[in-house]
Amino acid sequence: MLKIGVLGAGHLGKIHIKCILQLDEYELIGFYDADATVSKNVAEEFNLKAFYSIQELIQEVDVVDIVTPTLSHFECAKSAIIASKHIFIEKPITNTTEEAKSLISLSSEANVKVQIGHVERFNPAFLSVQDRIENPMFVETHRLAEFNPRGTDVSVIHDLMIHDIDIILSVVKSNVKRISANGVAVVSDTPDIANARIEFDNGCVANLTASRVSIKSMRKTRIFQKNAYISIDFSNKTSEVLQLKNVVGEPDPFSVVLDLGAEKGKKEIIFDKPQITENNAIKDELKSFAKSINSNETPLVTVEDGYNALRIASIINDKMKFTSDNFSPII
Repeated sequence: MLKIGVLGAGHLGKIHIKCILQLDEYELIGFYDADATVSKNVAEEFNLKAFYSIQELIQEVDVVDIVTPTLSHFECAKSAIIASKHIFIEKPITNTTEEAKSLISLSSEANVKVQIGHVERFNPAFLSVQDRIENPMFVETHRLAEFNPRGTDVSVIHDLMIHDIDIILSVVKSNVKRISANGVAVVSDTPDIANARIEFDNGCVANLTASRVSIKSMRKTRIFQKNAYISIDFSNKTSEVLQLKNVVGEPDPFSVVLDLGAEKGKKEIIFDKPQITENNAIKDELKSFAKSINSNETPLVTVEDGYNALRIASIINDKMKFTSDNFSPII
């Protein structure tokens, strides 16, 4: 059983604490939070030890779970790595790409495992179709949320869109060729709604929209590839697959058939709604991290994955001009 400690006991930190307490892979030694009131309340609620410093916690555990604000990710991770501790870091990996690069080097030198909390990789809707995604050529994502002051210390790109950036980079096996973006700040000092277009060397195009000032929530991704359309609803945890299959002989009279002419022949439209296996994605990602440590395997979401998602998010952010009045496209 791995001894683990949690850094940060805010909204998400408490969720991590609850999940860890339900996992046989870990022994939760305690937590640290800079807010004394939060620390006292969480210690009482979960009957846990509240450490008085980050260093004190690090010395008592094998694994450090970092759920602090993004600005502190790097220093927390660096301290843990120097002490030869494995680390799980909530997304985004760090505040800057330079910090993320440094973590790659530090973790390699210390020979410790690092996993990044891109939780949508463990969403059952995505898992149900992951093996059906082959060479996507167009991807469209919408990640819309109602306004919540928590998280506005970073732009909507790093807060929300980065989830979809990571998913896209995990399924499109090609280098990024060109990025364009636009966005606007509505209620905060950083962009609250944004759109980005990512073009890849293999011809794939991804169109991403993210907003944290929407009336209702939405987390959907649509993937188009040769002879297939795949829809993933991350919120409702459902997925759909439409595939085109060559018709040999006479088609079933009840099937939907497209006649594409003499050269391409007829294709049948096959509709499939994959069975979803319900899960707790946060529990599963923490469990998978324990497995990677115990089995000496590469984590499912690596430190390099975290860096790549942050790098693209940062490029989008840099390319985006925003005002409080209107969108300003970048050519």
